[in-house]
Amino acid sequence: MINMIQYLEQNPSLVTLLKEKKASLIGISELEQKAILDSFNEELGTESRLWN
Repeated sequence: MINMIQYLEQNPSLVTLLKEKKASLIGISELEQKAILDSFNEELGTESRLWN
């Protein structure tokens, strides 16, 4: 799973497609996919709070 997260970090357009439900992660449960997407949302939220 770490490799997948690293790949998504390098390809943020795929994160967007996952959020829009235009793509899915093969071999990952819906709950795991939600957790991965939530972690990307938290990363963005933390960065934006630092700049405010």
